[in-house]
Amino acid sequence: MIEKNFNISFVANLALREKQIQQNYRPVIAVHKWFARRPGSLFRGLLLSEFGTGDIEDIYYQSNSLTGITVADPFMGGGTPVLEANRLGCNVIGCDINPMAHWIVEREIAHLNIKDYRLAAANMMDNLRRQVGTYYVTNCSVCGNKNVPVKYFLWVKTLQCEQCGNYFDLFPGYTLSTNKRHPRYVLICSNCGELNEVENHRHPGKCQSCHLPLKVAGPARNNRCICPHCSMVNRYLRPTQGPPAHRMVALEYYCPNCKQKHLGRFFKKPDKQDLLRYEQASKQLAEIKPTFIPSGDIPLGDETTRLHRWGYRKYSELFNPRQLLGLELSCKLIADLPDSEVKAALATNLSDLLRYQNMLCRYDTRALKSLDIFSVHGFPVGLVQCESNLLGIRNERRGSNIGSGGWSNIIEKYTRAKEFCQNPFEIKHTNSKKLQVPIIGEWIGNSTQDQVGGNNKTVQLHCCSSTDLKLAPGSLDAVFTDPPYFGNVQYAELMDFCYVWLRNLVGTSVPGFYRSSTRDKEELTGNNTMERGLVHFQEGMTQVFCNMAQALKPGSPFVFTYHHNDINAYLPVAVALLDAGLVCSASLPCPGEMGASIHINGTGSSIIDTVFVCRSTGVVSRRSIASTAEGIAALVRQDLSHLEAGGVKHTEGDMRCITYGHLVRLAIWHLNKKWIANEDSTTKMSIVANQIQLMGGWSGVREYLLDNVQVPKKQNWVALEAWENYGGEDYEISF
Repeated sequence: MIEKNFNISFVANLALREKQIQQNYRPVIAVHKWFARRPGSLFRGLLLSEFGTGDIEDIYYQSNSLTGITVADPFMGGGTPVLEANRLGCNVIGCDINPMAHWIVEREIAHLNIKDYRLAAANMMDNLRRQVGTYYVTNCSVCGNKNVPVKYFLWVKTLQCEQCGNYFDLFPGYTLSTNKRHPRYVLICSNCGELNEVENHRHPGKCQSCHLPLKVAGPARNNRCICPHCSMVNRYLRPTQGPPAHRMVALEYYCPNCKQKHLGRFFKKPDKQDLLRYEQASKQLAEIKPTFIPSGDIPLGDETTRLHRWGYRKYSELFNPRQLLGLELSCKLIADLPDSEVKAALATNLSDLLRYQNMLCRYDTRALKSLDIFSVHGFPVGLVQCESNLLGIRNERRGSNIGSGGWSNIIEKYTRAKEFCQNPFEIKHTNSKKLQVPIIGEWIGNSTQDQVGGNNKTVQLHCCSSTDLKLAPGSLDAVFTDPPYFGNVQYAELMDFCYVWLRNLVGTSVPGFYRSSTRDKEELTGNNTMERGLVHFQEGMTQVFCNMAQALKPGSPFVFTYHHNDINAYLPVAVALLDAGLVCSASLPCPGEMGASIHINGTGSSIIDTVFVCRSTGVVSRRSIASTAEGIAALVRQDLSHLEAGGVKHTEGDMRCITYGHLVRLAIWHLNKKWIANEDSTTKMSIVANQIQLMGGWSGVREYLLDNVQVPKKQNWVALEAWENYGGEDYEISF
């Protein structure tokens, strides 16, 4: 059982390493972008802790076959629990209300003939090169070599002055590159636009072209910018005037001829030929009748409202003409293929490619790469945008890609993803060495094709609300899931960006694709625009939890991860568990995020998830039951010591989230026998909140976790009698 067999330190170390570069540990996730994917190593560890035979440290790197076990995931999202259970040989049932989630997991599990896929992808790339290849080259300013590939085109937003009518640039700063991955700083001259390489950005000197002083700070800030022509202060959020205009200001390119002798990257100011190529692409787009470019409006939403404030009203306005041309032609080439999994794979590639082929991408001046549109789990609208080479750039000698955001990058990632499905592996760290361990006998898929002696395992994927899922009582051996975390990420609003293209490409007969948007009134995330609050979240979670609980065999585990900075977001989850008649038998900490993630870096957010292990009947360790802040703090310290042994350096935010997990678990324990499920939602959440406060809440527990306060060696555990009277600290209580 998980409560006894799960090794926090071992799994935490695996999960922490995996989250640093997740695609290297679980290449399958590269099939398509999904948000907040939890570590596959965590769910593998949980599944093996419940159903495996032997110590988790030993069997983790061995081939396992959990034949005959049926696992369900009612919130499958990107599919991590489904994939891990499927790989281990379980029968799986996955469900999600979002049609993009259903499509993505279907592609992850579907069998793909990789040879046929490579051939179709190569043919498509050849066609694209003939049609648009000339729009992604430039002349090398170092050696004069013609038609070298451009990695990135850099654009700055421009504004027309309300007083003098002249256009001017909205530069927040003039630094194109720092000296981290390039020998010197690269600054754009504020006067003539020439690129200057300087040693000291604090004292940059004068422009090598116009000889005027170089600047680092730009004039655009706080939605205002001074016109350089008449000195009038202009506001640059003008939603009634349509989407903002852009001007090409720089290129980063790659010259294979002089790369060996050239230090650093290749930058240049766009020349007349570069601007002409863009004009030619725009003209070509105007001469065709698009079939696949989405024409629909961007609906209002918590995330999309930001786009409206900038004047964007249609999804097509988020792309420049060259991007629209390349994407339209790509869609046409894919649409002409015969229906097959290869066609579905390339359509998925097109959808994933959109993350980089749009005019909301930004250029990382330190890492010198494009940041995809979803790097912050939202729609960030910057003042300097990055356009990636649609085709991508291959270094054939090394067999690798140069730069990011192109077709060649997406195809390579997808190939690796599907190869991993057929031949999965785990990464094992021994001292300073990293070893890739093949797990022969395991595989991800719904077919035994290409799998000699493979066991049959069923896969059922549903695109609907999990409340509508029909499951026979006692038909499930386990539920493993990663549910929505109330209002953290607006999955549907973000996924619509890809969905409107994919829907035009694959048609409306795909499950769920009859809808014009992936948004659904029953979606379980907080959303101000759709007036979905905690009550909606709680009632929806209760319906799903109750449906899953009735389908579970008695005592079988209902396991899910949860993570939020606000204790109020945990109340609906606690109510849903109590309504479903489930008791939380363990709350286990494990890294679920990467600390360096752009959307949490520098904030008080935690990287630690709580894994809630719940059952309808079973036993718990008496030493895990507490009712005072002091006793709960002792449990948290114990968890922190396990995490530290796994290499996790915790923060106060991590301590808070671990504490929340124990507070919720214990509130459920103390309330379950007297719970009245037919009370109204607000009352039930208040009851849980009051129970949490009775135990001290976060503020009470925090006092015992401060470094300058000594935690008592003997903790005060909740029990009717002292634990010694029940046979020692490991004595178990039935429920």
